[in-house]
Amino acid sequence: MKQTDYTATLSFSNGKPSVEMPVYAGSIGPDVVDIRKLYAQTGMFTYDPGFLSTASCQSTITYIDGDKGELLYRGYPIEQLAEHCDYLDTCYLLLNGELPNVKQRDDFHHLVNQHTMVHEQMQFFLRGFRRDAHPMAILTGLVGAMSAFYHDSTDVHNPEHRHIAAIRLIAKMPTLVAMAYKYKIGQPFMYPRNDLSYSGNFLRMMFGVPCEDYVVNPVLERALDRIFILHADHEQNASTSTVRLCASSGTNPFAAISAGVACLWGPAHGGANEACLNMLEEIQAMGGVAKVGEFMEKVKDKNSGVKLMGFGHRVYKNYDPRAKLMQETCNEVLKELGLENDPLFKLAKSLEKIALEDDYFVSRKLYPNVDFYSGIVQRAIGIPVDLFTGIFALARTVGWIAQLNEMIGDPEYKIGRPRQLFTGSAHRNVKPIEQR
Repeated sequence: MKQTDYTATLSFSNGKPSVEMPVYAGSIGPDVVDIRKLYAQTGMFTYDPGFLSTASCQSTITYIDGDKGELLYRGYPIEQLAEHCDYLDTCYLLLNGELPNVKQRDDFHHLVNQHTMVHEQMQFFLRGFRRDAHPMAILTGLVGAMSAFYHDSTDVHNPEHRHIAAIRLIAKMPTLVAMAYKYKIGQPFMYPRNDLSYSGNFLRMMFGVPCEDYVVNPVLERALDRIFILHADHEQNASTSTVRLCASSGTNPFAAISAGVACLWGPAHGGANEACLNMLEEIQAMGGVAKVGEFMEKVKDKNSGVKLMGFGHRVYKNYDPRAKLMQETCNEVLKELGLENDPLFKLAKSLEKIALEDDYFVSRKLYPNVDFYSGIVQRAIGIPVDLFTGIFALARTVGWIAQLNEMIGDPEYKIGRPRQLFTGSAHRNVKPIEQR
């Protein structure tokens, strides 16, 4: 930890002596009060449900300013990365701290491309699942099972093992997601093609078939690559914190990433874009665009139980910077595919218009978020709704790995052990059963 910048004094109204605590200033963002010795000095814990006011680590990877609507990867604005870099460039940045030069870029792309295939026996493991299983259930199992197939990269404390595991996970996640999709629809698996781009290869594995050539559409390829970039990392969210907590026990990288996949599955986290599309389809079933106003009135009524999915964000109190970029991509994809007049997309545009103009939503800063637009783009590309979170997991894998590496390399890291405010029964004795 860096040198103390200043101190804070904690005083008590019950006569206990006050306590001096160090305060550290970040390069940007809020300062933090160091409470590590609070229990030793006072016999007290802090109470922070959801850890909304607690910094669990120090990090140099991703910074979010929710009030400004700013997202930085290693200091670079997400807008610039989405415009000038591809996903593997972004992976290199997150893993290594700097953008690659020409040789580093070529070497990294080549390295990832050489590890896109998965062990053949994973096909048999996959076939043990029911065909109607949710893709995230399959993906959680497949990622965790990688530790059973790649024994030479399971020591989380070995930097070389972590590096090998990182390349394998980044390279093989598209293959695993595509395999889960093909298995569900009963089509043969498509082996990866190393002469294609990362996103182009994924599109081919998803939508290609062995009986004919698949030509990658560059507009869809770029759109998918942008989705990957925008979802690559997002600071200490629930799934990232899960990966860090899991890895803090010393478990292998594949198991830690599998835990992140499982956490991401939740509808309040990675499942939000899936929930958003489900909401749109429900409105469509009610009557489509004609029913949007009625639906939004229900959203305003707290007693209705109707929730607006794909709008607002836990961190961003301004427009989600990723949403602006995804909106551009959304319009490009719909135009390319001739879907501007598709009923569901017209419905989405109508919903967006109300949310951006209605004082109720504007005053509460319930702007469309990245989930709203990315769900629409993925549906247009042909990705089924229940695979949206799998795409998110694919993209976020590099962020999880970068965060795991940072934690393991931090000399101050310890196994995670949150404390509690206990409000249950105090000590009591067990009575004989006839006296209960």
